[in-house]
Amino acid sequence: MSDKSRTEIYISTDVEVDGPIPGPHSMLSFASAAYGADKVLHGTFSANLEVLPGASGHPDTLAWWRQHPQAWEASRTNQQPPQSAMSDYVAWLESLPGLPVFVGYPAAFDFMFVYWYMMRFVGRSPFSFSALDIKTMAMVLLRRDYRRSTKSAMPRRWFDDVPHRHVALDDALEQGALFCNMLRESRER
Repeated sequence: MSDKSRTEIYISTDVEVDGPIPGPHSMLSFASAAYGADKVLHGTFSANLEVLPGASGHPDTLAWWRQHPQAWEASRTNQQPPQSAMSDYVAWLESLPGLPVFVGYPAAFDFMFVYWYMMRFVGRSPFSFSALDIKTMAMVLLRRDYRRSTKSAMPRRWFDDVPHRHVALDDALEQGALFCNMLRESRER
């Protein structure tokens, strides 16, 4: 068994989108930060994407974006075709020194978009078809109901002093640090 097959690399990922589901709506931007369990950052990947042909923004999501014009602008600069961005992303994931584990907050939403885009444009997923959810992990550590395990209920010691700006790379780094802090505490118990 190789070292790569035994070591997990936690891929904290954030997406910015123009609607609730992929296909009718587009992933505008996404970013991943690859962390070891020791909180060592092994690299990042980010891309802004062209919208899908025939897709359109959902009115509710577009109304939200109007309240965040700087984040919208950040997601619309240097756009790439989804095919090339996702091919580069899969190559990046496969170059990491371990098995990639998708980590998200909420994982179900972010993973849905990333997985759909990987399957649509590359035909495979280095994550297989699973993802680790930070909120579920918080539920277990806090011993609270799931819907009560929000960021506001989490202890401050889990958070590094980094911004949450709705810019995919910033948010992936923030959530990755949060995950690593929670993982360290869970392993110390």
